[in-house]
Amino acid sequence: MAALPNHRPKQLSLGPLEAEILGIIWDLETATVKEIHDRILSDPNRELAYTSVTTVLNRLVKKGWLACDKQERSFSWRALVSRQQAKALQSYEQLNQFLAVSNPDVVAAFADSLDQTSVEQLEAIAEKLRAVRKARESDECIS
Repeated sequence: MAALPNHRPKQLSLGPLEAEILGIIWDLETATVKEIHDRILSDPNRELAYTSVTTVLNRLVKKGWLACDKQERSFSWRALVSRQQAKALQSYEQLNQFLAVSNPDVVAAFADSLDQTSVEQLEAIAEKLRAVRKARESDECIS
């Protein structure tokens, strides 16, 4: 999984159309309104106004997911975080919300319900955390 990015969107929550458009931009790397609109309308069962795409793109810029670049007379949009970084951010937020319950009984009940594969994944995560912290400590000693 990707490390948490230095840039974090101001608002992580995305509506269905926002998520779809962000996915298109991740696929294309940069995109114009026309490219996004055409991609969505490639589904014959879809209808979406061109201006709706523009509105959603501007909303994603305000939320901190996208940047808009002007190229001559047209605009193109690009993601400020990768798909992998977004997954890492969303996982981080979900874990923090879960741990914020602050009830050890709830956390223990969850941990007790895990199957062996999940326990092995948690052990692997704990080992990675130990390695990262050890590396960080050795870097601090050098500085």
